[in-house]
Amino acid sequence: MNHRFVKATRHQFMLAVLSMGVVVLASNILVQYTINDWLTWGAITYPFAFLVSELVNRRFGPGEARHVAWFGFAVAVAASAVLAPARIAAASGMAFVCSQMLDIYVFDKLRHSRWWQAPLIATVLAACLDTAVFWSIGFTGENLPWVSLALGDLGVKLVLGIFLLLPFRLLMGRSNSLRSF
Repeated sequence: MNHRFVKATRHQFMLAVLSMGVVVLASNILVQYTINDWLTWGAITYPFAFLVSELVNRRFGPGEARHVAWFGFAVAVAASAVLAPARIAAASGMAFVCSQMLDIYVFDKLRHSRWWQAPLIATVLAACLDTAVFWSIGFTGENLPWVSLALGDLGVKLVLGIFLLLPFRLLMGRSNSLRSF
């Protein structure tokens, strides 16, 4: 089914890119700090990247969501290259591109299903891919329990993905909120 999506204004686009960049940069820094043996602080912030792309995708379509992801990626990787170790920046970049493109694709394919199915299924699949790519590239060979950290992070991403359905629904249901974002 063909859709006509509204084109994001420059302000909306920049706000979405800035939001994406802040989430990814914060996650890249926070993933270096463990909460316990199976969780880092980055797991708590990263699911918001999926929320940003899914809100953009819902309102402006997959093309605009891909643009936000690519620009957000550039902003976050540039900042991460300065503020995070190179291995984290590289792993984050690879995981981000793969998982965001999967999230955008799956969300778009499911956009006509019940309101919660597209964001939930897209987030679950993208979070699994993101976790596998990020942790295997960024931490293999490191002297820390990265497999248990990866599994803990994935669990938190999945739980937060469910909890973020509420703000997604509230924001998608209010056209004024989406127009400002």
